[in-house]
Amino acid sequence: QLQLVESGGGLVKPGGSLRLSCTASGFTLDHYAIGWFRQAPGKEREGVSCHNSKDGSTYYADSVKDRFTISRDSAQNTMTLQMNSLKSEDTAVYYCAAIAPQRITSIRAMCLFATKTNLDSWGQGTQVTVSS
Repeated sequence: QLQLVESGGGLVKPGGSLRLSCTASGFTLDHYAIGWFRQAPGKEREGVSCHNSKDGSTYYADSVKDRFTISRDSAQNTMTLQMNSLKSEDTAVYYCAAIAPQRITSIRAMCLFATKTNLDSWGQGTQVTVSS
């Protein structure tokens, strides 16, 4: 069974930083395209950042570009999302996800069109609240 578990969410003031982690079990994360998604109350799900280890391609939503960084730790079988210069509009539940790279046409497509039902694995989510 492919499982992902997020950690690292919490309350942070505007301008602060948080680092989200996602640990995989039951599969090797390096063999998958990975992504971080978020959903705020009353808003549609947004693909924040996605990365394909097969070709090294990375996608960032315009709303987080130059502030967020996606990365992997092969030894720990984890993925992380470093979030800097946080804004109130970053408040959301953040989810990590993985999909076999042969199932996507591009990493941008994964972030824009992937859903919980068509991904290979989807975490339970971690709350990030940015507020003073």
